Amino acid sequence: MAILLAIVFGLPSLFLIIEFINFLFYGKRIYNLIFTRILEFAGMIVLPLAYLVLLDEDINDCCSDSATFSPEHRLTIFVFLILSVSFYFYSSFKSNVLSPIIEVITNSFLLFGFIFNIFIAIQVNSYFWLWGNIPVGILFVFQLIKNHNTFMELYANPRHLTDNVFDKWAWNILQQKLFFKIPLLLILFIPVFSLITSLLLLFGQKPDSIILAFTETYKHGFSQLNHLCENVECGGHFLCSVAANGHTTLVQPIRYGERGGHRIICNRQLLIANAFEELIQQKMPLAHAFIRKNYNKVGNAIHKHYHIFSIKLISDIIYILMKPFELIFLVVLYSFDQNPENRIARQYINDDFKEALNKY
Repeated sequence: MAILLAIVFGLPSLFLIIEFINFLFYGKRIYNLIFTRILEFAGMIVLPLAYLVLLDEDINDCCSDSATFSPEHRLTIFVFLILSVSFYFYSSFKSNVLSPIIEVITNSFLLFGFIFNIFIAIQVNSYFWLWGNIPVGILFVFQLIKNHNTFMELYANPRHLTDNVFDKWAWNILQQKLFFKIPLLLILFIPVFSLITSLLLLFGQKPDSIILAFTETYKHGFSQLNHLCENVECGGHFLCSVAANGHTTLVQPIRYGERGGHRIICNRQLLIANAFEELIQQKMPLAHAFIRKNYNKVGNAIHKHYHIFSIKLISDIIYILMKPFELIFLVVLYSFDQNPENRIARQYINDDFKEALNKY
């Protein structure tokens, strides 16, 4: 089934790559209008929606295929995606060339859509970009070239223009060769981009939301929050693990440890808590199984909202709240273990060091 889906969703990309290669060599497209419309609909609407609805996640998550775009800032991404696709279909379906100013804005959005698509492909950071991003990029390129050629053919001179200075200015830009036109269109898109970003402030977005949407994520191309996953045990978070993320002057990390093949931050509170659990597991395995099963429910709740605990002040509070439990754990360890400090010291170290430490 997975192979069948891959083939089906990969067909638009395959057909468009064939057409693009043919266009590069022979300067013309090979598909008829109906098939071209099908490819446009599949590439611009069906494939992106399939990814966002079926494959993408809604939250930042260290233990799954985390959200491609930061949930807090994804509205900005969606608005620019919708606008770019809308201008593409407007440009594709329009029957004649409108005013030069409208053409400049349209071409600016097409160019932005193409560049934006490249950044999204890097962010996706998986083979899906072969299916989803390639057809979108090719379609934007085709439409930019078509607009350029159409304008050059229909408006070889400015006699149709009014005395409006903006019309003349836009006409001069559109008459440039593509090599010079592209950077001009990018520059002209800046005020349009600023206007849209300003309007999005009314809906809770930030001036740099388009950047934060890419960077405030886990495990994607531009993600900068991967370090927050270093101290996360998937399937059962310790509150002490969360607390270890607090300010170093308070939680006092003492070393790195290893858990599940990943490096984590260890402070004494975390080591004591894990040593206590290890002792209970050895001395009272049935009681430990019951406690572990119910405690995992707490861990799963933390796991769903782990982004909250990236706030160091929250982790500081949890560290302070766990202090009485830390004392209880320590009393139990010193009461029922012959070498409590050895047990504490060997938590979250690799097996070779642990075996060597157990000899003492």
